[in-house]
Amino acid sequence: MVGAAEEIQLNRLESQVEHGGGGAWEYLCLVRKLKVRRSEKVLKYGLAILKDPKKRSKLGGEEWTLYEQVSLAAMDCQRLDVAKECINTLQKKFPSSLRVGRLEGMFLEAKGSWADAEKAYSRLLEENPLDQAIHKRKIAMAKAQGNVSSAIELLNKYLETFMADHEAWRELAELYVSLQMYKQAAFCYEELILCQPTIPLYHLAYADVLYTLGGLENLQAAKKYYASTIDLTGGKNVRALYGVCLCSVAINQLSKGRNKEEKDSPDLHSLAAKALVKDYKQRAPTKVSLLTTTLQNMKLLS
Repeated sequence: MVGAAEEIQLNRLESQVEHGGGGAWEYLCLVRKLKVRRSEKVLKYGLAILKDPKKRSKLGGEEWTLYEQVSLAAMDCQRLDVAKECINTLQKKFPSSLRVGRLEGMFLEAKGSWADAEKAYSRLLEENPLDQAIHKRKIAMAKAQGNVSSAIELLNKYLETFMADHEAWRELAELYVSLQMYKQAAFCYEELILCQPTIPLYHLAYADVLYTLGGLENLQAAKKYYASTIDLTGGKNVRALYGVCLCSVAINQLSKGRNKEEKDSPDLHSLAAKALVKDYKQRAPTKVSLLTTTLQNMKLLS
């Protein structure tokens, strides 16, 4: 994720280049470093450098990196003629490169030649079965064609080998949620929390899935993970605060007639309700009365 300071620096450089102040190469390097997609600008500034022999000669070995960057931006912008030209240049320089082979496969994807792209990726995987980028391209291609079941199958196979890939687990969880396969999604988020226990996003997503599954045990667990999200974010996650309140209401409804030990403690949801009111007073004062009425109807505020 790009930080606020980096975003400001990137925007400043972009404005500088746009107004003729120079720094196009620095801007392109920063875009690569931050792994952001600003394809139109990359295509515009990158092509300007590549078409100028003097500027291009100053790049040294970085010239080929720029060709790759511009080819990807061109595919994003559907400038397939530019993308093909860049890839052809790279092919001549690196005739047996797997990296260039990936670009060729992506070019076929951009054209909509799914079968040809599949064949190209399969050939590359025969040479290097552990190329993560190519495996991910095949998954992305299945998803792009709307074949979610195939994407899930490929992701599960991929994770058998690359179990520590957090982004793959997150992608798999989101695909399961899209198919309402919440138990499978819960397993994925459990893996993510085990690997990266301090990331509040995973606690929040896991709590959402547990809340959706329902049942007393799942709701009690969901409330705990909403609470851990609040803890990890310093009490600033409004979704988690609402989650605690909603879980408390649902737990109390399901706990009627049960032992006191099984009933929900009022302390946490009371604190969450008060935190919501405080946050609304600061950010949306016109909505405070609506919020307090809602919380009172839910018997979370007196």
